Amino acid sequence: MRAALAAIRPADVLPSPNIWHWPEVYQVENRAQDVNGDIWTALGAECGWAGLDVVDVGCGDGFHLPVFAATARSVVGVEPHPPLVVRARTRVEGLANASVVAGPAQRLPLPDASADLVHARTAYFFGPGCEPGLREADRVLRPGGALAIVDLDGESSPYGPWLCADEPRYNPSEVLGFFADNGFRLVRVTARWEFERREDLEAVLRIEFSAKVAQRAIAETPGLSFDVGYRLHVRDKPKGLVLP
Repeated sequence: MRAALAAIRPADVLPSPNIWHWPEVYQVENRAQDVNGDIWTALGAECGWAGLDVVDVGCGDGFHLPVFAATARSVVGVEPHPPLVVRARTRVEGLANASVVAGPAQRLPLPDASADLVHARTAYFFGPGCEPGLREADRVLRPGGALAIVDLDGESSPYGPWLCADEPRYNPSEVLGFFADNGFRLVRVTARWEFERREDLEAVLRIEFSAKVAQRAIAETPGLSFDVGYRLHVRDKPKGLVLP
């Protein structure tokens, strides 16, 4: 394990400002996200994984791996950050069809044509610049497989405006155009975030945004829940020879 982790070059990795530093708070966030399963429903409708081999890129602490493992033939989580690799492996202990490997999205430590679905949720694939990861996903996909990227919708209120205020270089229209130009179809999903305690909601917003934007988000969010817009980008790998 140590040798595999050491092979990951820092230049390969895009640090995650939330889960890397506050994994316990992010665990609370994961439990609060998509309480009605709307993202999972959309994902299953576009590219079901029952009986198939799944790769979850940027799997973090492996929160989504058991969901895939419940019906997939196999699921492999890929994660570059060593502490999260350890947490993800602990999470899937006892699941015979689930495993976790250390690696970056642009150098997946997996064989060619070994997966039917490559999934990434708010990890690495943020638009222009992620082309190496797209190529790697295509490499490990079998013909007929699918690449599914779940991305936050920067055009959907209230979360989108907070995101754009916190990162003015992020252009939601540009990202949308990038995926369209690269052959992805789009499904928009609205998911409910719901927390048990107000302090949990506020803690999550504080790890997701700068202090100024987090305070704005907290002030604009009464109660314990709010809706968040997502974009599901899906691209199918052709089953055979594609002629011009």
